[in-house]
Amino acid sequence: MKCFHFTNGERREDEEGGSGGSGGSDVVSRVVSRVSWARSLSVASSSVDTRRSEFDSECNSSRDLSDSLGFHEFLSQRRANDLRVFTFAELKSATRGFSRALLIGEGGFGCVYKGVVKVPDYEKDGIDSKMDVAIKQLNRHGFQGHKEWINEVNLLGVVKHPNLVKLVGYCAEDDERGMQRLLVYELMPNKSLEDHLLGRVPTPLLWMTRLKIAQDAARGLAYLHEEMDFQLIFRDFKTSNVLLDEDFNAKLSDFGLARQGPPEGLGHISTSVVGTVGYAAPEYVQTGRLTAKSDVWSFGVVLYELITGRRALERNLPRAEQKLLEWIRPYVSDSKKFHLIVDPRLEWQYCIKSAQKLAVLANKCLTKQPKSRPKMSEVVEMLGSIISETSSQDEVACEPVSEAEEVKEETSVGTDESIKQGKAYRKKVLDLREIVNLRNRSIGKLDWRNWTPGLVRTSE
Repeated sequence: MKCFHFTNGERREDEEGGSGGSGGSDVVSRVVSRVSWARSLSVASSSVDTRRSEFDSECNSSRDLSDSLGFHEFLSQRRANDLRVFTFAELKSATRGFSRALLIGEGGFGCVYKGVVKVPDYEKDGIDSKMDVAIKQLNRHGFQGHKEWINEVNLLGVVKHPNLVKLVGYCAEDDERGMQRLLVYELMPNKSLEDHLLGRVPTPLLWMTRLKIAQDAARGLAYLHEEMDFQLIFRDFKTSNVLLDEDFNAKLSDFGLARQGPPEGLGHISTSVVGTVGYAAPEYVQTGRLTAKSDVWSFGVVLYELITGRRALERNLPRAEQKLLEWIRPYVSDSKKFHLIVDPRLEWQYCIKSAQKLAVLANKCLTKQPKSRPKMSEVVEMLGSIISETSSQDEVACEPVSEAEEVKEETSVGTDESIKQGKAYRKKVLDLREIVNLRNRSIGKLDWRNWTPGLVRTSE
């Protein structure tokens, strides 16, 4: 397996190149919202030159979404008419004054609340109906996340796909308290993939559910990379950005860092490095050269998270186990040890052959050379094959793939001794997690399962 560690992820820059776009929106119902929207875009546009990183200034080929006026004009022409503009008063009422009791998420750019809003139901002649939503409120102190907010409105107002979270509307108002920037999404009641993998919900995801979630996420990325009029690179693909609806269908969320792909004839775009430590492709971190294959690398990392139930980077584990891609390396190539890395919460309710095939696919996504990685449309097909084969077999009868036959994806039989070792290892891991949880509760430290790696911005 070709997995490579990189360390260029500690430096931060204040903000990358700004975002800009068209002025007022045709759907704005109030003058103050229309003025605020134009002001949001003009403020971001004016910051392009003053906030551009040193790395970007040396790269003439750098093309931020905000730096491409033609691209923004294209987005403006395509923006959906059903994107609703909410007043701040509406969203404050919908969240009962942004009550902590309705808080469902918290990130670097602000908080997310559950709420109920009224939206036109076009199947009922436009009569307003109530809708459960998730309302993200940008921290109104400072500009952190401001351009990401604009990115989300511009992109999700245009991009439509079953595996992308739907943006219902937004709010842009200025008052004596400062800027009010909010985004209103469809509510995803089953939270994020990260919540399920890290045990924040009582019931672990079944193996087949994990495979289908991976396929849904792959479809979302394939749409962004290959199926639109312009290519989008997600740039921050990770388990916390994969949300699950009531039927556990997966949808990608948080497009604040998304970038337009390279124009035809160019192999990459050069940009400052942003993303989450542990997920960004090494060539992107080292050179700032961004391609759609950077998302493919991130997808490979998430596949191993689905297999192991561990984070890409977990600082509360022993040093040798903190970096997921380094920890799994000796186990992946040994069929007798592979079961030792499978999520212990599955309690043997999975197909070992299927898990090894998923690891083979993950390895393809994690190939050192970006050009050797598969396209996301190819990944969708390979996942479909794994799902089809797994569903047609009795999971109890599934056998592991031997070391010599791993690439050929054929079957071999695991030993009773290795199974006993696996059970003992799983018990040890689960006992360790329980000890950590009890210790954290007793001394008031942060529970390791609830620790979230922050966004990192670097410049060469």
